[in-house]
Amino acid sequence: MRVLLHICCAPCALMPVRELRDQGLELRGLFYNPNIQPYQESRRRRETLEGWAAAEGLPLTVQDEYDPESWLRQVVFRENQRCAFCFHQRLDRAAGMTRRAGFDAFSTTLLYSVRQKHDLIRAVGQAVAKERGVEFLYRDWRPRWREGVALSQTLGLYRQAYCGCIYSERDRYLGAPGRNGKTKAKGN
Repeated sequence: MRVLLHICCAPCALMPVRELRDQGLELRGLFYNPNIQPYQESRRRRETLEGWAAAEGLPLTVQDEYDPESWLRQVVFRENQRCAFCFHQRLDRAAGMTRRAGFDAFSTTLLYSVRQKHDLIRAVGQAVAKERGVEFLYRDWRPRWREGVALSQTLGLYRQAYCGCIYSERDRYLGAPGRNGKTKAKGN
């Protein structure tokens, strides 16, 4: 089975790639993450992934279209739904590539993170798969989270502290916005 694996970053790819290869699947990685801001962060994640993928022998397609405006246009004034828009944009790209390139299925390393909205990722993946007429390969890699963190540290991979969007960057320092729309500092 040939699988296109959308990859958000190298540390999140470690356990999914290992597990899928152990199952005998043929993989190609796809780096497409227009949500990642600022540019230096996007570049650092891409370069870390490219280095790891080369060492791992993982074929990788990089669609590094740094276009924060297209991502922001989707989420502005709908910030509370930003993750759904973000997941859809990235997984729709993966599903489209799956169809065009003749892969049997696609999946995403977003399903590895214990900090992501797992059920939403699954729902979006299944929805875009249905829209595109391809298969979404669902896996829950969260039980291997700690193992992957330890391995990424052993390998010296760059580990980011936020998902990539400017809102998550704000939230990691200041906490999530309160009901009045103002950001509350963590601990307040």
